[in-house]
Amino acid sequence: MTIGVGGSDSATELAKLENACGDISTINELEFKQRIENAQRLMQQNDIDAIYLNAGTNLFYFTGMRWHPSERMVGAILPAKGAVVYIAPHFEKGTITQFMQVQGDIETWQEHESPYALFCHTLKCMGINNGNIGIDEATPFFISNGIALTSEHYQLVSAKEITAGCRAIKSDKELALIQKAKNITLEVQKAAARILYTGISTTEVSTFIDAAHRKMGAPKGSYFCIVLFGKDSSFPHGVKDPQPLKENDMVLIDTGCMIGDYISDITRSYVFGKANEKQTAMWQVERNAQQSAFDAAINGQPCAVIDNAARSYLASQGMGPEYQTPGCPHRTGHGIGLDIHEWPYLNKAEQTLLAPGMCFSNEPMLVIPDEYGIRLEDHFYMTEQGPKWFTEPSSSINNPFNY
Repeated sequence: MTIGVGGSDSATELAKLENACGDISTINELEFKQRIENAQRLMQQNDIDAIYLNAGTNLFYFTGMRWHPSERMVGAILPAKGAVVYIAPHFEKGTITQFMQVQGDIETWQEHESPYALFCHTLKCMGINNGNIGIDEATPFFISNGIALTSEHYQLVSAKEITAGCRAIKSDKELALIQKAKNITLEVQKAAARILYTGISTTEVSTFIDAAHRKMGAPKGSYFCIVLFGKDSSFPHGVKDPQPLKENDMVLIDTGCMIGDYISDITRSYVFGKANEKQTAMWQVERNAQQSAFDAAINGQPCAVIDNAARSYLASQGMGPEYQTPGCPHRTGHGIGLDIHEWPYLNKAEQTLLAPGMCFSNEPMLVIPDEYGIRLEDHFYMTEQGPKWFTEPSSSINNPFNY
């Protein structure tokens, strides 16, 4: 039997887990203001007079305002110089005030009025009569289109250079929150491996993982959870009707949680039972590809080099080429932070230069069609000296948790 897999049960494992979040420090008003200053500096460098931040993680990142996007326009205008101004339905003004961390005026619209006309009017009141206005890249089309049809004096551009430019570089406090989330998820992964038995359903495992995340201090439990056995593991994001666990199945568990608004995302692949020769060889190919990607992460180089390194190694082992299977059918990784997938991405087209503070998943999944898939996913962040793992990768298919 694979080391650390099977031999226990859900009740026993949940009883062992303790809250690990007593020492977390969340983002405070000072850091939100520093983010705004950084954004304004980038806006001035990029000739952008203001940016619109729609409800969601970009709005939260810069202002601390937690608000879910909907069919009503709620957001903020961040000028290149001056204070932030919020846009919201009039009936939400009191609630907006309660959620506000970075203080600012609130311009409101009634249900029969155009929020887009209000947006343009507010820009003029801020002294911005023309110029380039950045639109949050996550803004729904109906809002960006509404602004475009109303803003004849403004040139609308993507705000990605500002939003992603700021969010890609994590502060020490952000890194600490991500590290905490990942430490918790790794312990949950270990516990989940121990409860496996022949015939267990993916639902039972997912339910346990959610409860384990909550026990360790993640208030919303699992941010997501993918549990796949055997042939199902060859489908990167799952299947319609997952099958129960069988002896010698490949197991793939991909899950994470949210701590202080920051997200973890870890995948482990191993065999329930005894790995055969091919499973062992393919698992090692996947692990080597993951290491090749890590080793290629050099400050000042484009993100593309990481994807190229993993894909080149896989090609040297007869995998691929490119996205063909057997091989890796998707990018090597993605940024992570407030969103589970955020800029920049690790694909061969991404020319963003690697810099200290950037965080990435490293998961060049190996798919063997009609047999199984192997995804080893750990994340790393860039330091002045180069990449550093948040969690140590698995050492072998027989000892996936490095006992």
